Amino acid sequence: MTEIPAPQGTTGTLPPPSPNGSAPPPPPAPQAPPGRPERTRISGMRTGLIVGVVALIVVMIFIIQNAHAVNITFLGAHLHLSLAVALLLAAIAGALAMAAAGTARITQLRRIMRRNRRNPRAD
Repeated sequence: MTEIPAPQGTTGTLPPPSPNGSAPPPPPAPQAPPGRPERTRISGMRTGLIVGVVALIVVMIFIIQNAHAVNITFLGAHLHLSLAVALLLAAIAGALAMAAAGTARITQLRRIMRRNRRNPRAD
């Protein structure tokens, strides 16, 4: 009898098919472990909302615990505010100053890139 060649892509560890065509079933292919699902915009928005709610709760606790009023004098202005509001206004002013500095730097880098695009160097 002639031996039937094994189909391509199979390994040589399986027994050859029997003459009556009843070969043992191939072993099941190993299942790949489930991967991490892709991140979507909605999942990112959900994460952002959760972080925002937690931050809001922390700020509310901060305001409640620092509700006593203080006198603030700045550049001739005299204010009577709660300590929490005064500190939050100072934090917002600091964030705006950092945003202004970052915007200035990004604008500077864009100008440099635009200038280099218009006048490429002849190396």
